[in-house]
Amino acid sequence: MLPFATAYHRRLTWRYFALFIAIGMTGGLLGPALPHLADSVGASMSQIAILFTTRAVGNMSGAFVTGLLLDRFDGHKVLFAMGAIMVAGLAITPFSPLLILLAGLFGVLGFAEVALNSGGNTLLVWLHRDDAGPNISALHFCFSFGNMLTPLVMVAALSVTGQFHWAFWVVGAFALLTLLPLLRFASPLKAPPVGSTVPPATPKHSDIILLVLIMLIFALYVGMEITFAGWVTSYGVLVGMAAKDAAILATLFWLTLSAGRLLAIPLLRAVSPWWILCGCTALGLVTAWALHALWVPLTVGALLFGLAASAFFPTLYALSNQVMEMRGRTTGAIFTAAGSGALVVPSLTGPLLDWLGARAFPLLLAGLVILMGVGLALLALRLHALGQATYPETVRPLPSGER
Repeated sequence: MLPFATAYHRRLTWRYFALFIAIGMTGGLLGPALPHLADSVGASMSQIAILFTTRAVGNMSGAFVTGLLLDRFDGHKVLFAMGAIMVAGLAITPFSPLLILLAGLFGVLGFAEVALNSGGNTLLVWLHRDDAGPNISALHFCFSFGNMLTPLVMVAALSVTGQFHWAFWVVGAFALLTLLPLLRFASPLKAPPVGSTVPPATPKHSDIILLVLIMLIFALYVGMEITFAGWVTSYGVLVGMAAKDAAILATLFWLTLSAGRLLAIPLLRAVSPWWILCGCTALGLVTAWALHALWVPLTVGALLFGLAASAFFPTLYALSNQVMEMRGRTTGAIFTAAGSGALVVPSLTGPLLDWLGARAFPLLLAGLVILMGVGLALLALRLHALGQATYPETVRPLPSGER
């Protein structure tokens, strides 16, 4: 069961969950809409791929700007402003007649989407403080659940209206409905409430090396996640799967990724984040090697890799909250790094497959997982150098009255 200290905490947390379903749906639109967008502007698939680049650039700038704004202004007003930009972008994007205009609009959507993502994560941490871990995992489950819903919305829009435009408008309307209630709530504060005597569960460090290591691990993880989700269908076709069978691979990946994030909610209340991070890394490496060695079918590999990736992001973010002061600019830096991983790694995958062939795809995944493992080891060493125990337990259990 999720920890809620008061009715205010419970109601506001559930509003954040609803908002993150909308954010996930927005982020998941590009894949299902890509062929329809290409037709609408008369672009080839290689040309329309620029939308991924402009969205990633928007992601990076959105995280940076929102981090600065949250440290200076009311958090819910910042979220509403960014949400208004996203809703407006969703409303007008389907009307774009030119590729260059469409690319610019997806840059704006990427900006607003990650602005809401990083801002919502920051405010949830400020709301729950050291008890944020399970709620962070639930928040990211809602995001991936929104990703899973988007293809269904697209199918419904095409079936009922024959136009893909309605998928954008339905997602925009839902996003607006989740944003409006936030204005009725006081925004969580960066500093603990006046008079609070609860000490932090672990020491909070302001260390640039620690932040850089966390940023690098996030960049590697997001690059790996986007690479698998974006390229696994093409990889399936290259290794001989029928196109209709390969199309389901990304769905299988998102399915177990969502299920794993749901499973992580009770786990984060019972075990150290380090156990979960190490388990995800080990499963990811074993799965990547099994795909390379052809020990498992690709469908099974997609399911296992989704499970391996599932809890990594929210758990690492929860760990970051335990060891660092999570100001708005700190979260902005983390999400900017994540955006750089989403920009660089998937862009290198296509040329790598052309150069080394399809069998290089599992090896690329294995290499990214190994680098993530190295990053975790360096993170543990840095925390040890700062005088903080990292193993095996860093989670403070909640008093029974907060459960």
